[in-house]
Amino acid sequence: MASNMSDTSPVRTALYHSHLESNAKIIDFHGFELPIWYSSIQEEHLATRSNAGLFDVSHMGFFRFLGDDVSSWLSSLATQEFSKFKPGSCGYTHFLDDNGHIIDDMIFAIVSESEILGVPNASMISTMLTWFSKNLPADKSIIIEDKSKETSIIALQGPASKDILTSVLGAENAVNRFKCQSIKENDLGIIGWIQGTGYTGESGVEIFVPNEQAPLLWKTILNCKELGIVPVGLGARDTLRLEKGYLLSGQDFLWPGLGISPDNDFPENFLSRNTAETNVPFGLDLNHDFIGKNFVEKSLSLNKKWFGLVCQDRGPSPRPGHAIFLEENTDETIGYVTSGGPSPSLNRKGIAMAYIDNVQLDQEVWIQVSPRKRIRAIVSITPFV
Repeated sequence: MASNMSDTSPVRTALYHSHLESNAKIIDFHGFELPIWYSSIQEEHLATRSNAGLFDVSHMGFFRFLGDDVSSWLSSLATQEFSKFKPGSCGYTHFLDDNGHIIDDMIFAIVSESEILGVPNASMISTMLTWFSKNLPADKSIIIEDKSKETSIIALQGPASKDILTSVLGAENAVNRFKCQSIKENDLGIIGWIQGTGYTGESGVEIFVPNEQAPLLWKTILNCKELGIVPVGLGARDTLRLEKGYLLSGQDFLWPGLGISPDNDFPENFLSRNTAETNVPFGLDLNHDFIGKNFVEKSLSLNKKWFGLVCQDRGPSPRPGHAIFLEENTDETIGYVTSGGPSPSLNRKGIAMAYIDNVQLDQEVWIQVSPRKRIRAIVSITPFV
């Protein structure tokens, strides 16, 4: 099952035993026992880029928002304008606090004019449910249902995903990118929700099913071995999203309202960011009012943003917390890496994402990759591949 982390033992998803059957290396991830890899991060990454990968993302949340005015209500809370999305389509948004700081980001799906689905990040399920509840209209016209515990989420990603999905669930369930629908009748009897979204930058879908149906669906998809499908763990999921420049909640931004410190030694509140600072080219619509909007507008004119970095020298790969400098021998720090590592698609060349002050695209900077070594990097736009 999928639920928020607790103080007890880690949660096992409905696919836990399926992972063991595939010889997965299991780790504790935000209170969930999930596979970090099956064969290797490199192999799983490249298989997803070239053919298809199958991911258990049941640790993510699943909310249902109901009410006649649900689009307007969510728009008042979010950087995205929900009312411009038609039923059967998906989008991406941030939710900010009163100081403009990102609380969480979320993929959403428009079911109808009175129903919207949302997928909060695993470690933020409880926080977001509380925050949404505090912002509910006084007239009780909006209802929130938390379907996280009873729902398994399976992501099928890669160029061969459509052929695999058609083989398993039928062509009528092969939705296009950022489209969505209830799962239509199929030979397996699978029910639930399917949407053309993912965290890899490849074509693909995320499938939301009752926990009891997850093992059957997982096994049937993996049986399509002739189409190159492989199970993929969290390790490759992270390298895939890094190559596309996608934000990771808790690592590339961290809401100060949680009262926790990042895993790396950043300056105080360094990861407290607003939407403009993340430099993400989607998910922001300034043609409507929302919480924290004035802070976003002020930041648009400032050159303090999240940029990509491509390493030019051999050496250790950039990692979260590594400082960035304008010159090889200067002491003035201009930013810090928040995500980084070797890129499997670029022959393991080092790539990174970092918040940097006052730089331009194609500018050369230096990353402190070890106490005694700095390597050159070029400021870049994303995606890297």
